[in-house]
Amino acid sequence: MKQCTHADALPHPEPEPLSESCPECLRDGTDPVQLRLCLSCGHVGCCDSSPGRHATEHHKESGHPVMRTFEPGETWRWCFVDHVLV
Repeated sequence: MKQCTHADALPHPEPEPLSESCPECLRDGTDPVQLRLCLSCGHVGCCDSSPGRHATEHHKESGHPVMRTFEPGETWRWCFVDHVLV
């Protein structure tokens, strides 16, 4: 089973969210479907089901590997590099 090779390098505690919603969606006038929190820097971006796919775009631009869900009641994390739940 494939595992994330980046989880051990994540900051503790995790960074504070830089916003409460996806700033790119707010700028573009679109609605995010679900939000993700970058565990390297605290950027909040929308999921791939959203029009802008800003969480994935953040990963591509920054190289930050792991994001977690920023939805109430959810706790999962995703590694974009290893393509696996953390």
